[in-house]
Amino acid sequence: MAGAQPSRLNRLLAMVPYFQARRGISIEQAARELGVTQSQLTKDLELLFVCGLPGYYPDDLIELEFSEGFVNVGFTAGMDRPLRLTTVEASTLLVALRALVETPGVVDVTAARRAIAKIEEAVGATAVPGLSSGTETDATPGENPTFTTVREAVRRGRALQLSYYSASRDSVTERVVDPIRLQVMDQHTYLEAWCRMAEGVRLFRFDRIDTAVALDEPSHPPAEAESSSQSVLVPENPDLPAVELEIDPDHLWILDYYPVEPTTSIDDRDPDEPVRARMVYGSPEWLTRFLLGFGGSVRVVDDQTVATAVVESAASARERYR
Repeated sequence: MAGAQPSRLNRLLAMVPYFQARRGISIEQAARELGVTQSQLTKDLELLFVCGLPGYYPDDLIELEFSEGFVNVGFTAGMDRPLRLTTVEASTLLVALRALVETPGVVDVTAARRAIAKIEEAVGATAVPGLSSGTETDATPGENPTFTTVREAVRRGRALQLSYYSASRDSVTERVVDPIRLQVMDQHTYLEAWCRMAEGVRLFRFDRIDTAVALDEPSHPPAEAESSSQSVLVPENPDLPAVELEIDPDHLWILDYYPVEPTTSIDDRDPDEPVRARMVYGSPEWLTRFLLGFGGSVRVVDDQTVATAVVESAASARERYR
Protein backbone atom coordinates (compact mmCIF):
# COMPACT_ATOMS: atom_id res chain seq x y z
CA MET A 1 0.00 0.00 0.00
CA ALA A 2 2.92 2.35 0.69
CA GLY A 3 3.88 2.32 -2.99
CA ALA A 4 0.42 3.28 -4.27
CA GLN A 5 0.34 6.36 -6.45
CA PRO A 6 -1.82 9.28 -5.23
CA SER A 7 -4.48 8.71 -7.92
CA ARG A 8 -4.73 5.02 -7.03
CA LEU A 9 -4.80 5.75 -3.31
CA ASN A 10 -7.68 8.17 -3.80
CA ARG A 11 -9.54 5.55 -5.81
CA LEU A 12 -8.94 2.85 -3.20
CA LEU A 13 -10.24 5.10 -0.40
CA ALA A 14 -13.43 5.72 -2.35
CA MET A 15 -14.01 2.14 -3.46
CA VAL A 16 -15.42 0.60 -0.29
CA PRO A 17 -18.25 3.13 0.15
CA TYR A 18 -18.76 3.04 -3.64
CA PHE A 19 -19.33 -0.72 -3.66
CA GLN A 20 -21.26 -0.56 -0.38
CA ALA A 21 -23.80 1.68 -2.13
CA ARG A 22 -23.84 -0.47 -5.31
CA ARG A 23 -24.05 -4.02 -4.04
CA GLY A 24 -23.83 -6.61 -6.80
CA ILE A 25 -22.50 -4.22 -9.46
CA SER A 26 -20.55 -5.93 -12.24
CA ILE A 27 -16.82 -5.42 -12.50
CA GLU A 28 -17.33 -4.27 -16.10
CA GLN A 29 -19.76 -1.49 -15.12
CA ALA A 30 -17.73 -0.47 -12.07
CA ALA A 31 -14.55 -0.20 -14.13
CA ARG A 32 -16.37 2.01 -16.63
CA GLU A 33 -17.74 4.30 -13.91
CA LEU A 34 -14.40 4.52 -12.09
CA GLY A 35 -12.49 5.23 -15.30
CA VAL A 36 -10.10 2.24 -15.09
CA THR A 37 -9.66 -1.02 -16.94
CA GLN A 38 -11.22 -4.22 -15.60
CA SER A 39 -7.71 -5.59 -15.05
CA GLN A 40 -6.73 -2.56 -12.95
CA LEU A 41 -9.98 -2.74 -10.97
CA THR A 42 -9.35 -6.42 -10.18
CA LYS A 43 -5.85 -5.53 -8.91
CA ASP A 44 -7.36 -2.79 -6.73
CA LEU A 45 -9.90 -5.20 -5.26
CA GLU A 46 -7.16 -7.73 -4.53
CA LEU A 47 -5.23 -5.01 -2.68
CA LEU A 48 -8.28 -3.91 -0.69
CA PHE A 49 -8.84 -7.53 0.28
CA VAL A 50 -5.70 -7.42 2.47
CA CYS A 51 -6.42 -3.99 4.00
CA GLY A 52 -8.33 -3.33 7.20
CA LEU A 53 -8.10 -2.39 10.85
CA PRO A 54 -4.91 -2.52 12.94
CA GLY A 55 -4.17 -6.06 14.03
CA TYR A 56 -4.89 -7.34 10.52
CA TYR A 57 -6.38 -10.63 11.66
CA PRO A 58 -8.91 -12.20 9.26
CA ASP A 59 -11.83 -10.57 11.09
CA ASP A 60 -10.14 -7.14 10.84
CA LEU A 61 -9.74 -7.14 7.04
CA ILE A 62 -12.14 -5.68 4.50
CA GLU A 63 -14.40 -8.44 3.19
CA LEU A 64 -15.02 -8.44 -0.57
CA GLU A 65 -16.51 -10.99 -2.97
CA PHE A 66 -15.71 -10.49 -6.64
CA SER A 67 -14.78 -13.89 -8.08
CA GLU A 68 -17.97 -14.26 -10.17
CA GLY A 69 -17.66 -10.96 -11.98
CA PHE A 70 -19.83 -9.05 -9.51
CA VAL A 71 -18.72 -7.16 -6.41
CA ASN A 72 -20.24 -7.42 -2.95
CA VAL A 73 -18.93 -5.92 0.28
CA GLY A 74 -19.24 -7.67 3.61
CA PHE A 75 -17.12 -6.06 6.32
CA THR A 76 -16.23 -2.42 5.48
CA ALA A 77 -13.75 -1.78 8.33
CA GLY A 78 -15.67 1.41 9.02
CA MET A 79 -15.17 2.79 5.49
CA ASP A 80 -18.87 2.81 4.67
CA ARG A 81 -19.14 6.52 3.82
CA PRO A 82 -17.11 8.68 1.41
CA LEU A 83 -14.40 10.77 3.05
CA ARG A 84 -15.53 14.32 3.83
CA LEU A 85 -13.64 17.57 3.57
CA THR A 86 -12.88 19.47 6.73
CA THR A 87 -13.79 23.17 6.83
CA VAL A 88 -10.14 24.13 6.38
CA GLU A 89 -9.71 21.77 3.40
CA ALA A 90 -12.90 23.06 1.78
CA SER A 91 -11.84 26.67 2.31
CA THR A 92 -8.44 25.98 0.73
CA LEU A 93 -10.00 24.30 -2.30
CA LEU A 94 -12.54 27.07 -2.83
CA VAL A 95 -9.93 29.82 -2.65
CA ALA A 96 -7.67 27.94 -5.09
CA LEU A 97 -10.49 27.18 -7.53
CA ARG A 98 -11.73 30.77 -7.55
CA ALA A 99 -8.20 32.01 -8.21
CA LEU A 100 -7.94 29.60 -11.16
CA VAL A 101 -11.28 30.76 -12.55
CA GLU A 102 -10.09 34.36 -12.47
CA THR A 103 -6.79 33.55 -14.23
CA PRO A 104 -7.37 33.34 -18.00
CA GLY A 105 -6.72 30.04 -19.72
CA VAL A 106 -5.50 27.90 -16.83
CA VAL A 107 -8.53 25.63 -16.42
CA ASP A 108 -11.88 24.85 -17.99
CA VAL A 109 -13.92 27.62 -16.35
CA THR A 110 -17.22 25.70 -16.58
CA ALA A 111 -15.71 22.62 -14.91
CA ALA A 112 -14.11 24.76 -12.20
CA ARG A 113 -17.44 26.46 -11.47
CA ARG A 114 -19.15 23.07 -11.16
CA ALA A 115 -16.48 21.96 -8.69
CA ILE A 116 -16.96 25.15 -6.67
CA ALA A 117 -20.72 24.64 -6.59
CA LYS A 118 -20.35 21.02 -5.46
CA ILE A 119 -17.94 21.90 -2.66
CA GLU A 120 -20.15 24.76 -1.48
CA GLU A 121 -23.18 22.47 -1.52
CA ALA A 122 -21.30 19.75 0.37
CA VAL A 123 -19.96 21.94 3.17
CA GLY A 124 -22.19 25.00 2.96
CA ALA A 125 -20.60 28.31 1.90
CA THR A 126 -21.58 29.93 5.19
CA ALA A 127 -19.66 27.21 7.06
CA VAL A 128 -16.40 28.33 5.43
CA PRO A 129 -15.00 31.41 7.21
CA GLY A 130 -14.26 34.38 4.95
CA LEU A 131 -16.08 32.96 1.93
CA SER A 132 -19.45 34.04 0.64
CA SER A 133 -21.77 32.02 -1.56
CA GLY A 134 -21.01 31.43 -5.22
CA THR A 135 -22.58 34.62 -6.55
CA GLU A 136 -19.26 36.20 -7.51
CA THR A 137 -18.19 32.98 -9.24
CA ASP A 138 -21.45 32.90 -11.19
CA ALA A 139 -20.70 36.40 -12.40
CA THR A 140 -17.34 35.35 -13.88
CA PRO A 141 -17.52 35.58 -17.68
CA GLY A 142 -17.28 32.43 -19.81
CA GLU A 143 -13.92 31.27 -21.08
CA ASN A 144 -12.46 32.73 -24.26
CA PRO A 145 -12.63 30.00 -26.98
CA THR A 146 -9.05 30.85 -27.95
CA PHE A 147 -7.87 29.95 -24.44
CA THR A 148 -9.67 26.61 -24.72
CA THR A 149 -7.99 25.90 -28.07
CA VAL A 150 -4.52 26.63 -26.66
CA ARG A 151 -5.06 24.60 -23.50
CA GLU A 152 -6.39 21.62 -25.47
CA ALA A 153 -3.45 21.79 -27.88
CA VAL A 154 -1.05 21.58 -24.91
CA ARG A 155 -3.00 18.66 -23.44
CA ARG A 156 -3.19 16.74 -26.74
CA GLY A 157 0.31 17.65 -27.94
CA ARG A 158 -0.76 19.47 -31.14
CA ALA A 159 1.03 22.30 -32.97
CA LEU A 160 -0.69 25.70 -33.07
CA GLN A 161 -0.96 28.56 -35.52
CA LEU A 162 -1.16 31.84 -33.58
CA SER A 163 -2.00 35.43 -34.36
CA TYR A 164 -0.05 37.22 -31.64
CA TYR A 165 -0.05 40.88 -30.69
CA SER A 166 3.33 42.44 -29.95
CA ALA A 167 2.91 45.30 -27.50
CA SER A 168 6.42 46.67 -28.07
CA ARG A 169 5.94 46.87 -31.85
CA ASP A 170 2.16 47.45 -31.83
CA SER A 171 1.67 44.81 -34.52
CA VAL A 172 0.21 41.33 -34.97
CA THR A 173 2.34 38.47 -36.30
CA GLU A 174 1.38 35.01 -37.57
CA ARG A 175 3.48 32.10 -36.39
CA VAL A 176 3.40 28.32 -35.91
CA VAL A 177 4.48 27.05 -32.50
CA ASP A 178 5.05 23.72 -30.79
CA PRO A 179 3.50 23.96 -27.29
CA ILE A 180 5.54 22.80 -24.31
CA ARG A 181 3.51 23.81 -21.24
CA LEU A 182 1.40 26.51 -19.60
CA GLN A 183 2.74 28.82 -16.91
CA VAL A 184 1.15 31.34 -14.57
CA MET A 185 3.26 34.35 -13.61
CA ASP A 186 2.21 37.67 -12.09
CA GLN A 187 -1.48 36.71 -12.56
CA HIS A 188 -0.97 36.19 -16.30
CA THR A 189 -1.12 32.86 -18.11
CA TYR A 190 1.62 32.12 -20.65
CA LEU A 191 1.99 29.46 -23.31
CA GLU A 192 5.58 28.27 -23.34
CA ALA A 193 6.32 26.99 -26.83
CA TRP A 194 8.97 26.51 -29.49
CA CYS A 195 8.44 29.24 -32.06
CA ARG A 196 9.34 27.94 -35.53
CA MET A 197 9.72 31.46 -36.94
CA ALA A 198 12.11 32.62 -34.19
CA GLU A 199 13.67 29.14 -33.82
CA GLY A 200 13.62 29.42 -30.06
CA VAL A 201 11.50 29.02 -26.93
CA ARG A 202 9.08 31.89 -26.38
CA LEU A 203 6.40 32.76 -23.82
CA PHE A 204 3.08 33.86 -25.37
CA ARG A 205 0.82 35.76 -22.99
CA PHE A 206 -2.75 34.53 -23.30
CA ASP A 207 -4.41 37.93 -23.41
CA ARG A 208 -2.22 38.87 -26.40
CA ILE A 209 -3.18 35.82 -28.49
CA ASP A 210 -5.77 37.10 -30.99
CA THR A 211 -6.54 33.73 -32.60
CA ALA A 212 -5.31 30.16 -32.21
CA VAL A 213 -5.87 27.23 -34.56
CA ALA A 214 -4.87 23.68 -33.65
CA LEU A 215 -3.01 22.09 -36.58
CA ASP A 216 -3.31 18.50 -37.71
CA GLU A 217 0.26 17.74 -36.73
CA PRO A 218 1.94 16.85 -33.44
CA SER A 219 3.88 19.32 -31.34
CA HIS A 220 7.59 18.54 -31.74
CA PRO A 221 9.74 21.05 -29.84
CA PRO A 222 13.46 20.18 -29.87
CA ALA A 223 14.61 18.13 -26.90
CA GLU A 224 16.89 20.94 -25.71
CA ALA A 225 13.91 23.35 -25.73
CA GLU A 226 11.98 21.20 -23.28
CA SER A 227 14.97 20.68 -21.00
CA SER A 228 15.81 24.42 -20.84
CA SER A 229 12.40 25.38 -19.51
CA GLN A 230 11.55 28.92 -18.53
CA SER A 231 9.85 27.50 -15.42
CA VAL A 232 12.61 28.98 -13.25
CA LEU A 233 11.01 32.37 -13.87
CA VAL A 234 8.45 32.79 -11.14
CA PRO A 235 8.04 36.54 -10.52
CA GLU A 236 5.48 36.17 -7.76
CA ASN A 237 7.98 34.32 -5.54
CA PRO A 238 9.49 37.02 -3.26
CA ASP A 239 12.44 34.77 -2.41
CA LEU A 240 13.82 34.78 -5.95
CA PRO A 241 16.50 37.32 -6.96
CA ALA A 242 15.94 40.01 -9.59
CA VAL A 243 18.22 42.04 -11.83
CA GLU A 244 17.90 45.22 -13.84
CA LEU A 245 18.60 44.75 -17.52
CA GLU A 246 19.44 47.14 -20.32
CA ILE A 247 17.89 46.02 -23.61
CA ASP A 248 18.92 47.39 -27.00
CA PRO A 249 16.10 48.73 -29.24
CA ASP A 250 16.38 45.89 -31.78
CA HIS A 251 15.74 43.32 -29.01
CA LEU A 252 12.63 44.84 -27.42
CA TRP A 253 10.67 41.82 -28.63
CA ILE A 254 12.01 40.19 -25.43
CA LEU A 255 9.37 42.18 -23.54
CA ASP A 256 6.67 40.23 -25.38
CA TYR A 257 8.03 36.73 -24.86
CA TYR A 258 9.65 36.74 -21.43
CA PRO A 259 8.35 37.94 -18.04
CA VAL A 260 10.51 41.06 -18.21
CA GLU A 261 8.91 44.28 -16.97
CA PRO A 262 10.13 47.72 -18.16
CA THR A 263 11.02 50.04 -15.30
CA THR A 264 10.20 53.10 -17.42
CA SER A 265 7.58 53.80 -20.07
CA ILE A 266 8.51 52.45 -23.51
CA ASP A 267 6.01 54.71 -25.27
CA ASP A 268 7.77 58.03 -24.54
CA ARG A 269 11.35 56.85 -24.92
CA ASP A 270 13.93 57.78 -27.56
CA PRO A 271 13.62 54.96 -30.15
CA ASP A 272 17.42 54.75 -30.41
CA GLU A 273 17.99 54.40 -26.66
CA PRO A 274 18.08 51.09 -24.74
CA VAL A 275 15.27 50.23 -22.34
CA ARG A 276 15.74 49.40 -18.66
CA ALA A 277 13.71 46.43 -17.36
CA ARG A 278 13.48 44.18 -14.31
CA MET A 279 13.72 40.40 -14.51
CA VAL A 280 13.28 37.73 -11.83
CA TYR A 281 15.37 34.58 -12.30
CA GLY A 282 15.85 31.22 -10.65
CA SER A 283 19.63 30.75 -10.71
CA PRO A 284 22.77 32.71 -11.75
CA GLU A 285 23.69 29.87 -14.13
CA TRP A 286 20.38 30.14 -15.98
CA LEU A 287 20.60 33.95 -16.15
CA THR A 288 24.13 33.73 -17.53
CA ARG A 289 23.01 31.38 -20.32
CA PHE A 290 20.00 33.62 -21.01
CA LEU A 291 22.18 36.73 -21.44
CA LEU A 292 24.80 34.95 -23.53
CA GLY A 293 22.09 34.05 -26.03
CA PHE A 294 21.64 37.72 -26.95
CA GLY A 295 25.27 38.46 -27.73
CA GLY A 296 25.59 41.66 -25.74
CA SER A 297 22.25 43.18 -26.76
CA VAL A 298 20.87 42.50 -23.28
CA ARG A 299 23.07 43.53 -20.34
CA VAL A 300 22.94 43.39 -16.54
CA VAL A 301 23.41 46.84 -15.01
CA ASP A 302 23.08 46.26 -11.27
CA ASP A 303 24.76 42.91 -10.51
CA GLN A 304 28.50 42.90 -11.16
CA THR A 305 28.83 39.22 -10.22
CA VAL A 306 26.44 38.13 -12.97
CA ALA A 307 27.93 40.60 -15.45
CA THR A 308 31.40 39.21 -14.77
CA ALA A 309 30.16 35.63 -15.17
CA VAL A 310 28.70 36.52 -18.58
CA VAL A 311 31.96 38.13 -19.75
CA GLU A 312 34.04 35.16 -18.53
CA SER A 313 31.71 32.61 -20.14
CA ALA A 314 31.80 34.48 -23.46
CA ALA A 315 35.61 34.70 -23.33
CA SER A 316 35.86 30.98 -22.53
CA ALA A 317 33.60 30.14 -25.48
CA ARG A 318 35.76 32.23 -27.84
CA GLU A 319 38.89 30.44 -26.63
CA ARG A 320 37.40 27.04 -27.40
CA TYR A 321 36.78 28.04 -31.02
CA ARG A 322 40.27 29.41 -31.69
